[in-house]
Amino acid sequence: MAEEAKKEVAAPAPEPAKDIAEEKAPVVAENDEKPAATEEGSHGRDAFLERVATEKRISLIKAWEENEKAKVENKTAKLLADITSWENSKAAQLEAEHKKLQEQLERKKAEYVEKLKNATAAVHKAAEEKRAAAEARRGEEIVAAEEAAAKYRAKGEAPKKLFASLSRG
Repeated sequence: MAEEAKKEVAAPAPEPAKDIAEEKAPVVAENDEKPAATEEGSHGRDAFLERVATEKRISLIKAWEENEKAKVENKTAKLLADITSWENSKAAQLEAEHKKLQEQLERKKAEYVEKLKNATAAVHKAAEEKRAAAEARRGEEIVAAEEAAAKYRAKGEAPKKLFASLSRG
C-alpha cells in the first residue's frame, strides 16, 4: 500500500499533453473562445475542431457571398453603363436627325420664299406689261382718234357714231 500511495503521490495523474492543434488554434474573431479544457479530453478537442470547421465554412460562405455580390454589382454597373451609352447614342442620332430635318425645312422654306418672290416678281412684271399694253393701246387709240378727227376735219363732216342722239334728232 505504501507503494501505491507513493505512486499516487509520486505520479499524480499525468496532465494530458497539449495538442498541437490546441496550441496553434486560429484566433477566433467572433467569440474569442479558448479551446475546451483538457479535462474534457478528446471530446473537447473534437468540439473545438468542429467549431473551427464551422467557422471556416461560415467564413468561406461569407467570402463567396461577398464575391457573388461584387459580381452582381459589376454586372449591374456594366449594364447601366451600356444603357447610358445606348441612350446617349440614340439621343445623338435623334439630335442629328432633328438637325437634318431643320436644315431641310430651312432649305424648303428658302425655296418657297424664293418661289413667292419669283411669283410676286412675275405678277409685278405682268402688271407692268399690262400697264404698258394699256398705255400703248391708249396711245394708239389717241393717234387713231386724232387721225379720224383730222379726216373729219378735212372732209368737213361730223363723226356718225359720236353724239348719236344729235344725229337722230
